[in-house]
Amino acid sequence: MKVLLLIFLAQLGSTSLVPEREKDPEYWRAQAQETLREALRLQHLNQNVAKNLILFLGDGMGVSTVTAARILKGQLQNRKGEESLLEMEKFPYVALAKVSRPGAPLPSPGEGVVVMVEEVEVVVEMEMVVEVAMMEKVGMVEEVILGGGRKYMFPKNASDVEYPQEDKHRGTRLDRRDLVQAWHDAKPRGKVAKYVWHRRDLLALNLSRVDFLLGLFEPGDLVYELDRNNETDPSLTEMVGVAIRMLQKNPRGFFLLVEGGRIDHGHHEGKAKQALHEAVELDRAIGLASRLTSPRDTLSVVTADHSHVFTFGGYTPRGNPIFGLAPMQSDVDRKPFTSILYGNGPGYKIVAGERENVSAVDFAHADYQAQSAVPLRQETHGGEDVAVFARGPMAHLLHGVHEQNYIPHAMAYAACIGPNHGHCSSATRPATTLLPFLPLLILLS
Repeated sequence: MKVLLLIFLAQLGSTSLVPEREKDPEYWRAQAQETLREALRLQHLNQNVAKNLILFLGDGMGVSTVTAARILKGQLQNRKGEESLLEMEKFPYVALAKVSRPGAPLPSPGEGVVVMVEEVEVVVEMEMVVEVAMMEKVGMVEEVILGGGRKYMFPKNASDVEYPQEDKHRGTRLDRRDLVQAWHDAKPRGKVAKYVWHRRDLLALNLSRVDFLLGLFEPGDLVYELDRNNETDPSLTEMVGVAIRMLQKNPRGFFLLVEGGRIDHGHHEGKAKQALHEAVELDRAIGLASRLTSPRDTLSVVTADHSHVFTFGGYTPRGNPIFGLAPMQSDVDRKPFTSILYGNGPGYKIVAGERENVSAVDFAHADYQAQSAVPLRQETHGGEDVAVFARGPMAHLLHGVHEQNYIPHAMAYAACIGPNHGHCSSATRPATTLLPFLPLLILLS
């Protein structure tokens, strides 16, 4: 303990770690006072009816991932990192949500709820229960669907448009159906439905002349942001920008779901660098959505379905590279360790009967698998609560600690959808009111 205390005090006293302005106590007093003023302004609650609903789901984006992504964002901007702030962290209301455990009964969506997926068979793996009550009484849903999964839409062995020579990317459908064509054929006469598979075509669309949009940019999962071909594949932020601009044409409002699915994949593979860059990209998309919409009529919620057994620490000094080493060594084998570690997963390695010496490997590589305590083929989910960030009409309903299925109920209430209409008659409504159905966007990474 004495050694740890001395390390901590040495770090605390190192003037090289502290920006000059932060050595002045007045800097912290002024910052606290400004934060206090912002908090006091929240007494004027936004009780408008939400015309638009946006749900950002960071798959596997637990609190430790959010914090590490904050530091990474700052370090990508050549700063120490800890002083940075994610776009989601600028939302004024924050809550915690409990996560579902395997085998736990899931809440029923209720009677009279209609779920409409049309012919496009998209499987969204999401432990979080996104209550479909907000989609009740839907008519012909106006959809925008962007993501990956191209091979699942075409007959078995059909060549892929982008990778015609690669067998692993060929179509997989045993029913021999072309679901892209089926999607197109099902659209009403006189409406324009566009299918794109290339970034260039997506960004070149005249959105004023498009009614339905389907974009499938990879045969399977979208490529990790760090590995993405920025000529052929759009970023998550670019997809969000196109989607919002298209959906905003409808005066009745929209419901938008954006899933950052590859955060989860990166963690399962023990590739923290991939996972955290995915989280930063999701945050960029959140920032763009915030700039394209107004908190006056748009309720935006950011949350996760679950966490991971991902951690970082080891008394790292401020400004320590997020993918770097901790400033100490193991008490047992006297070897260094990275500040990022996993409780279990594929990063468990024994070399010559001992823990691998990370000094001998490139631990800053994008595909480096951080060391784990327990060997598993894939790292597992974590069981702790996840954060919920909210901005816009009735965002104050998301506070404290909630069951996870409460989130969509609060969102539906804000938009006057479903059984609860307590605030609808007295609340301030946008220029055009929300009708019983909403244009739908499903955006998957």
